[in-house]
Amino acid sequence: MESIPKDSIFEFNPDTLKYLRKQYDLDKPGRIEEAIDILQDWIKKQNHFVVKDFPRDYLERSIIISKGSVERAKTKLDRICTFRTIFPDFFGVHNVKESPLLDDLYGCFHPKLTKDQYRVYLLKNKAKTFKMGFLDFYRYFFMQCEYIQAHDYCNGLILVIDYTEANIMETVKWFNVVDLREAITILREGYGMRIKGIHIVSGSRAVDAVVMIFKQVLSAKVAGRISVHKTMDDILEFIDKDIIPMEYGGNGKPLLELHEKNINILTSDSFTSYLREISKAKTDENLRLSDNNQTNQYGLQGSFRALSVD
Repeated sequence: MESIPKDSIFEFNPDTLKYLRKQYDLDKPGRIEEAIDILQDWIKKQNHFVVKDFPRDYLERSIIISKGSVERAKTKLDRICTFRTIFPDFFGVHNVKESPLLDDLYGCFHPKLTKDQYRVYLLKNKAKTFKMGFLDFYRYFFMQCEYIQAHDYCNGLILVIDYTEANIMETVKWFNVVDLREAITILREGYGMRIKGIHIVSGSRAVDAVVMIFKQVLSAKVAGRISVHKTMDDILEFIDKDIIPMEYGGNGKPLLELHEKNINILTSDSFTSYLREISKAKTDENLRLSDNNQTNQYGLQGSFRALSVD
């Protein structure tokens, strides 16, 4: 692409395209096109890919989020297609707009990028009780990730979770560690999102239980990036004020307003149509070529436990 297209949700810094391409030595004339060609040719040779035709912009974003590595992008595409096959409940078109869970548990990727091109995800949990698990939220989150893959151009993710109004022990009670581990693995290994930092905000000592759960499912490297803050004021030391919503002392639009706009776009006819098509990008494991025939339950060679989520 010659420039990043204008988007309904995301904004970009004036230097975003040049910054990220240069960071991965893809700024020379023809380098990014050559990388996309290599990835495109590889996809066509994958017998187990159900879909082999991806937009070139989609492939470029896959390469950028894979630190400019075509080999990493190959692995990322293979894994997200595999995950769509083996975790069907997380993917596809779901009527999340009608989910009562998202009235108390909601978040979105902020429109503005940080100066070093990271996208901030702000999550608000104000639930006092839960009547179900977090499946609807995971579905909504992965719809947002599909939008990211189709429209964004960024360095990675900074996660901010606000528990200041939540009943934390009720939240902990409903946490399913298996689902959380699978969700984080899909985020990291499938969508390729690099997590620069996780900022948890709560004045309650019970937040230690939440941190403990996250440390169970994260690599030591990413777990070391978890920070706990008593108030959102502390977040201003790490994230630009223009990104922080106004109710938290920043200059950004209110989080609920961003969430409502976000969910309207994600449930629109145009994005629903796109989601149906990209959801077909799965794998047929019967056609996967394996050197050692030791493909594990996730359709990936070797031990899944050895995958690094960092």
